[in-house]
Amino acid sequence: MKLLKHILIFGTLIGTGLLTGAQELTIDRPNQNIFGAKPIPVTMTGFTGEADSVLRTDLYIVGFAFVTPDKAPQYLISGSNNGRVEGRVVDAVNKSTLLSKAYTGGTTRTQAHALANEIVKVITGKPGIFGGKIAFKIGENFPSEVGVADFDGANATVVTPDKSMINSPTWVPGQRKILYASWKNGAPKIYEHDLSSGARTVFARQPGSSYSPSVSPDGRHVAMILDKSGSPDLYVCDIDGTNMKQLTRTKEDESSPCWSPDSRQICFVSRKGLPGLYRISVDGGEPKKISAVGVGSTLTEPDWSPDGKTIVFTSGGRDFNLCVVSAEGGEAKVVVSGEDPCWTPNSRTVIFTRRQKDRRILSLLDVPTKHVKDVTQLSGSCSQPSWAR
Repeated sequence: MKLLKHILIFGTLIGTGLLTGAQELTIDRPNQNIFGAKPIPVTMTGFTGEADSVLRTDLYIVGFAFVTPDKAPQYLISGSNNGRVEGRVVDAVNKSTLLSKAYTGGTTRTQAHALANEIVKVITGKPGIFGGKIAFKIGENFPSEVGVADFDGANATVVTPDKSMINSPTWVPGQRKILYASWKNGAPKIYEHDLSSGARTVFARQPGSSYSPSVSPDGRHVAMILDKSGSPDLYVCDIDGTNMKQLTRTKEDESSPCWSPDSRQICFVSRKGLPGLYRISVDGGEPKKISAVGVGSTLTEPDWSPDGKTIVFTSGGRDFNLCVVSAEGGEAKVVVSGEDPCWTPNSRTVIFTRRQKDRRILSLLDVPTKHVKDVTQLSGSCSQPSWAR
């Protein structure tokens, strides 16, 4: 519920800082069941320096655990990085070689990410996520800007120069475009930003304030919050801003829309009493409450997993926790302290915001194993991550 949580917190004016890259990280314990499972034990030998560090970080955040050979794991990873990264994966149980490949071109870091993607694929059958891009908010509130980086914080750039306040950057699927809300000209308006050309335009010009944009997975529609009817309500329009349709008409505040993977339903937050989760058809109709039993009563910032099974959200109060619940509702589980969750394409890893003293940092969470690694640092604060899909 990004607007209700962030919009009017003008507090201290924290300047925008430049990212310094990926950072060494925190640990927990992880694998396939979304409510908890054991990690995949592997051994890894032969790599040094950056290649070794990148591989260990990548594999850890998708549920792998590194053990010594005496633990007799099924999967043995070996290789080298003398001028190029070479990798080999052996299944010791079935006595077969699953992968043997050398990677050239680019940097050691990009080669190691490519190897990690293939290791994940041959062991789990699912693609890796290590070519991902993120957009996020840089700065606490005012001033704040939009930043873009590789998922691990490398190649970070600040893409807005507004010296104002922004909120809720989100990617247009399959394109180098983002939508976000900005206060640069007064009341918040949604802007479309083409990262290739740098061109920016106001999206879906409407009276009053507009914020919390969310683009459907098929790239055809945008959900957002508008207050032109007197209170913040949920609207949806075509990707070009036309055919605006109002989906809710309540006196309560709505916020934080996100989409089901089939682009047919929208999950959002409504303040009917304490903030809770609701779902509604893109065609309209009566919203249906999504129960989340056992995690408190102030539920915000939902994100629907790409496989359609799970919704991650923030449970608020004095502290913020990331929680997961079935998309149909039911028993929910607290996973880790944090806020601003966003699924990655594998439907098991979440990028989120973690508070650290007087700033916020981005972290990656493997939901089944609860493995956590901090991946991005900046001199001020960074939050509200969005993973490009």
